Amino acid sequence: MDKIDSVTALQETNFIKPIEINYTQNGSKKRWEAVLSHDSVAILLYHKNKNAFVLVKQLRATVLNKNPGNGYMYELCAGIVDKKCSLVQIAKEEILEECGYDVPLDKIEKISSFYTSVGISGTHQTLYYAEIDENMRVNEGGGVEEEAIEVIYIPLREAKSFMFDEQYQKTTGVSLAFYWFFNTKLKQTL
Repeated sequence: MDKIDSVTALQETNFIKPIEINYTQNGSKKRWEAVLSHDSVAILLYHKNKNAFVLVKQLRATVLNKNPGNGYMYELCAGIVDKKCSLVQIAKEEILEECGYDVPLDKIEKISSFYTSVGISGTHQTLYYAEIDENMRVNEGGGVEEEAIEVIYIPLREAKSFMFDEQYQKTTGVSLAFYWFFNTKLKQTL
């Protein structure tokens, strides 16, 4: 069973840096605690052969800490921006690592970008879309090194109910991307 064994304050970090921000707003001095963290990319994948969205499911310790017994999240394929290359190249690499599909760069479409976690870190995320099929599959996905990622297919006919079914813990990005698809891509085919 997955569980939290302990929670301690970090003195040294690898991926984030706790900071104190001192600023002035309307002439008043203010202070805010924040975390510097990497920006990210996320990709909505639509599998044409399966008529389904492709999501990843993985354990998130922060969720497990808040919800003992169930820290598994349904998420878009995503990754941090931690190297010097284009964002779309990072998106391509994450699709391959997490989901096992090799998608040509010119088949990855930018949807938009926005800020996330604005109360704690204000990271910037760029959202992409790609259509995939079984001809693009080169491996089973699952992530790299210590990642334990499960590739999940959500049939298009079930996606709208999935968005609001609270038994499935999911990120805001999943619902945003599904809405975008139904409002943009699906409308184009009707």
